[in-house]
Amino acid sequence: MDPLRKVFLSLISLSLLIISGCVGYVLIEGWMPFDALYMTIITIATVGYREVFELSRAGKIFTIFLIIFGAGTIAYTLGSMFQFMVEGQLRALLGRKKLQKQISNLKGHYIICGFGRIGRLISRDFATKPLPFIVVEQNPERCRRLEAEGYLFVEGDATNDEILEQTGIRRAKGLITAVTSDSANVFITLTARGINPDLFILARASDDGADLKLIRAGANKVVSPYVIGATRMAQAILRPSVVDFIDIATGTESLELQLEEILVVQDSLLVGKTLINSSIRKDLGIIIVGIKKGDHMSFNPSPTTEIEPGDILITLGEPPSIKNLETIAGQTANR
Repeated sequence: MDPLRKVFLSLISLSLLIISGCVGYVLIEGWMPFDALYMTIITIATVGYREVFELSRAGKIFTIFLIIFGAGTIAYTLGSMFQFMVEGQLRALLGRKKLQKQISNLKGHYIICGFGRIGRLISRDFATKPLPFIVVEQNPERCRRLEAEGYLFVEGDATNDEILEQTGIRRAKGLITAVTSDSANVFITLTARGINPDLFILARASDDGADLKLIRAGANKVVSPYVIGATRMAQAILRPSVVDFIDIATGTESLELQLEEILVVQDSLLVGKTLINSSIRKDLGIIIVGIKKGDHMSFNPSPTTEIEPGDILITLGEPPSIKNLETIAGQTANR
């Protein structure tokens, strides 16, 4: 039984026992309710005080049963409360140790600073992918929500060096700072860049001009949710069909179509082949929308384009086919 429910039931049992004792003394001895309550309490507590009034034979028999049931009920109640407190502390301690162990095993993960509306959505998409990540949040209520959802997290201020160190920032691949304050985002960016110079940092900007400050602080990329939201709303009126198509292609739960990027690893089975010879379109029904080679992005590439190691294929197709292509792109020729 759940410890909390056990405590609740034991307290109900104790309350019913006290009420029964009061009613019994009132009916058997004819005492006033307060005298009956006092006699009931000293009886089940076994404190050894004398009787309030002289007991009749029936009252003595009732008292015997009240002592037997009262002692057992109090012992059960105290045991339940002690178990609840001890187990709660042990569960919290063991849970924290387990969490710390999982965090220490993270490598090549992402750090999300802030679990507000934007942080929650990012975490949800990362978990759907799935992509390893850890959240930094200082609000206790949000930390309880993180724990309930099973996300790895560190409770504390993300502008603090020690807190970022606890997230394994030196082993991390990237950091996303999505707190509401631009000044906090700048400070987090500066701190993270100082700890890990190779870290990819994506920062949120709210006010005009904050993007330039974040870039100067060391952010690789800056995103303004307000600008994106306003642009999306305008496009929903100007180009509604295009927006509908993008919603379908980029939706994480889309069963019809998915727009995805796939990395071609070194010595992949696709390396050295042209797009037409790879049979990606023929066998998998996937359209290669673009290919990113280094810093250059090529849209609608020619069928004769050769696939090279490190290329990122921008693909459009059904989710199962995308998964198959990810597997092929990650397989090497010597496997």
